[in-house]
Amino acid sequence: MTEASETKNLDRSGLAELPWSRARDLLATQTPHEDLTFFVGTVRPDGRPHAAGVGAIWVDDALYFVSGPGTRRARNLAANPACTVSVRLRGLDLTMEGEAGRLTDATTLERVAAVYREGGWPAAVVDEGFTASFMAASAGPSPWHLYRLTLHRAIGVATAEPHGATRWDFSR
Repeated sequence: MTEASETKNLDRSGLAELPWSRARDLLATQTPHEDLTFFVGTVRPDGRPHAAGVGAIWVDDALYFVSGPGTRRARNLAANPACTVSVRLRGLDLTMEGEAGRLTDATTLERVAAVYREGGWPAAVVDEGFTASFMAASAGPSPWHLYRLTLHRAIGVATAEPHGATRWDFSR
């Protein structure tokens, strides 16, 4: 289970720090069933930032997302796996930092595809990636790559009671 190795209270008004379990539990219960847009931020080879919306899900205590192999995001991750993933959950704005690695093993692909299907995206495993009857037009042709975020740090700002702001660091 992903547990924070260190936390820092970022709230300047005296509110208590937020537990990582709040963010983790929201990710687990809101994906894939709620209409959430995740944004992945990557770095282009020339150092300029790039951000794009993706369909992401929390499965077995990890964040996964899909990208077409020819997209700017996939090309950036191939050159530099460092990235951010941001989402507005019900009651918590969350930004996660880490490294995204492509997964090709059939067991993981099947497990994650099953969870995507629970949420309404008919993902099927093919050629070390996914295919489906629909995908974002910008993704290009399938098979689409699956990535797993190795979490290094997350920052949460509560937009519902109990309020607060916290940074969570994770052992590398």
